[in-house]
Amino acid sequence: MAVTTPFVEKHRGTEAMLALLDAMDQMPSARRLRARSYELLSLVPDSSVVDIGCGAGRAVAELAERGVNAVGVDPDPWMLAEARKRWPAAEFREAGAEELPFADGSVRGYRADKVFHALQEPWRAVAEARRVLCPGGRIVLVGQDWDAIMVDSDDAALTRTIVHARADLLGTPRAARQYRNLLLDGGFNDVTVEVHTSVFTDPAMLSLLTGLAESACMSGAVGRDQADEWLAEQHRRAEADRFLIAIPFFVAAASA
Repeated sequence: MAVTTPFVEKHRGTEAMLALLDAMDQMPSARRLRARSYELLSLVPDSSVVDIGCGAGRAVAELAERGVNAVGVDPDPWMLAEARKRWPAAEFREAGAEELPFADGSVRGYRADKVFHALQEPWRAVAEARRVLCPGGRIVLVGQDWDAIMVDSDDAALTRTIVHARADLLGTPRAARQYRNLLLDGGFNDVTVEVHTSVFTDPAMLSLLTGLAESACMSGAVGRDQADEWLAEQHRRAEADRFLIAIPFFVAAASA
């Protein structure tokens, strides 16, 4: 019988998350969203830009291709090891969003994509962003509203229960809809907010729904039979090309 340690379990979880992120990053809607975030940074050649929660480093590499000095920051050493393997010429540092390894006013751009929902106190990350940005520097926040994920299903009530149960396990699942107020409260200027809804019909996204259902089941919000039945319906939909998930992504930008 195989014995697993907490490290191994975390490693497997990170690998699963990375596989899902890779699949999502390749989708046209995700590429467009990243490109929009770079545009909103108002990039200045040779300036410093930090990508918070950089994961495997794709955005860091893409920002570097646009002529800036990009640095990726992430608290997960395993994820940073993967980033360094994929992009050996890029710079990555291990740190959390609430305590960045940069001097006051030392960076021109700050980007955080799918990060703030995992923080217990996102206002602290905003304050830290304000500290490291130079006057006139740009901040861009990108993230999904976990309470507003839409899944086409025959059982709307059960779907709502599963989505909300998964959201409730996060630090601040509705942080994305709060971006504007967070930035205003943090002293930023010229705050703008956009919403881009990404629609997924690829069966590869079934892994996202598996994660939702398993989390809802483990939290006790739904029973094992309910979770299995809901997932079985989604698999049938995928096989019949009737599968659909829609996720609203908020994109907020402001100046320091």
